[in-house]
Amino acid sequence: MFKIAVYLKPYRKEVIIGPIFKLLEAILELLLPTIVALIINNGIGRQDSAYVYRMGSLMVLMAILGFGCSMICQYYAARASQGFGTSLRNKMFKHISSLSYAELDIIGTPSLINRITNDVNQLQLAVAMLIRLVIRAPFICIGAIIMSMILDFRLSLILIAATPVFGVILYFIITRSSPLYRKYQAKLDRLALVLSENLSGIRVIRAFAESRREKQRFNEASEDLTQTAIRVGRISAWLGPMTTLVVNAAIIAILWAGGIHIDAGRLSQGEIIAFINYVTQILLALIVVSNLVILFTKASSSANRVNEVLAMTASVAEVAADAPAARRDDSAPVISFRNVSFGYNTTGELALENITVDIHRGERVGLIGSTGSGKSTFVNLIPRFYDAVEGEILVEGVNVREYRLEQLRSRIGIVPQKAMLFTGTIADNIRWGKASATREELMSAAAVAQAEEFITKLPEGLDTLVARGGHNLSGGQKQRLTIARAVVGRPPILILDDSSSALDFATDAALRRALNENSGDMTVLLVSQRVSTVRQADQIIVFDEGRIAGIGSHEELLESCGVYQEICMSQLSSEEAVQ
Repeated sequence: MFKIAVYLKPYRKEVIIGPIFKLLEAILELLLPTIVALIINNGIGRQDSAYVYRMGSLMVLMAILGFGCSMICQYYAARASQGFGTSLRNKMFKHISSLSYAELDIIGTPSLINRITNDVNQLQLAVAMLIRLVIRAPFICIGAIIMSMILDFRLSLILIAATPVFGVILYFIITRSSPLYRKYQAKLDRLALVLSENLSGIRVIRAFAESRREKQRFNEASEDLTQTAIRVGRISAWLGPMTTLVVNAAIIAILWAGGIHIDAGRLSQGEIIAFINYVTQILLALIVVSNLVILFTKASSSANRVNEVLAMTASVAEVAADAPAARRDDSAPVISFRNVSFGYNTTGELALENITVDIHRGERVGLIGSTGSGKSTFVNLIPRFYDAVEGEILVEGVNVREYRLEQLRSRIGIVPQKAMLFTGTIADNIRWGKASATREELMSAAAVAQAEEFITKLPEGLDTLVARGGHNLSGGQKQRLTIARAVVGRPPILILDDSSSALDFATDAALRRALNENSGDMTVLLVSQRVSTVRQADQIIVFDEGRIAGIGSHEELLESCGVYQEICMSQLSSEEAVQ
């Protein structure tokens, strides 16, 4: 947790002033039993009503001052905890955004969401309690023991003897509950994963009539989480009763010993009542300490999970901020792969192996191959979503590792396999490709993407609201909007990663025609499993099990590449293949 304390630095004033006011409140609270003893001994014992009223008024004044101090502390605690939580969430979001696909794949989206929400909220609560109670509760315990020692040292020995017993109880609870809290957080991640898969895949689940099986899977994850929570609760539940038992046993011993002292005339009635009040204060403070132990045990587990995310370093390293912008070579190929190999797991087999290819400006390049042959991996290396294990990749003559990521990716328009839209209007989504795009530019990009027709039929046109994930649009409409989003900025490199899979053949052909007519010197990479999509490309790169099986035009590959021949024969008749 100390690593995260750095985010409290902007709130040093609140962290210092808040506990000071809480200590003032505690001091006033500790003085009250002594005043009660004075009222009993000097006011009630001597039947001096004026003294009772004076001391009673003083107690009311002290209570009001204590309330004011408590509210000031509460204010500073709220400022510090909320500010701390906001800073930590912002830092985590910024850090997660800087991580490459490789790191995000390790932790997983559901776990990251839990860590940036639930775990940060737990730490935020811990900071608030740190300011409000962590100093106050021990101070009350120690102060009450000291005040009781002033009243009667021999009776206070009973409280001192009870202290190590309470320490043993705390040790027992912490050592057994802390590992369970870590398991609880891991199982909460598991439950979030199952829930995320069910909600995002609900159409598939219903289509295959698997609702019952998925309900059972969710129930199992939920029951597993519940059982862990119950185990934690059972252990934590012992803390309060055991604390109360120890303190009440001390109270019984004090009353018994105090009665002997009163009979002997060594202790007044007011002093024994004050003594019991101090013991009660200690009891209440220990109950608070018990709850704080549970709270900070949870917070410690959450801190470890947050630190795990913050400690991750991006495998795709950004160049130094003060480094000059990369100088491109217009005479060089737009994209060059030189002996590039890549694997998603350093201990596993390579997804791409020894890839060498040049792609020139203005070329239309088709990438084809069976599922898992490495097509998407190839295009994901160009904008540095991942870094190659071996070899180098050059964009316009410059190694991609020498580009600032923003500079590199601003020159590449990408349409991913899975069409992803964001809440907002259609215009907002297309403007992701160019924030300053006019409505004319938006419609021009929509026309190229074959989206103009359905947009104009919508009542609100470009101002039509897109639901979360684009669920109010068809698969083909979403794909066309993602293509328009990539085209509107007219990037030098356009990558279409199997982005026409939801389009019919006529729309796909119209899209390719529009791209040829409007792309100018834009370099276009078409990733597809359809021969009809890539056959008109200037060159076709055929992938097979992570290697390049052939490069050339459709006609050249039909003669020289067996893998391409097999793909063609599986999709086209002999006459169609040679046309």
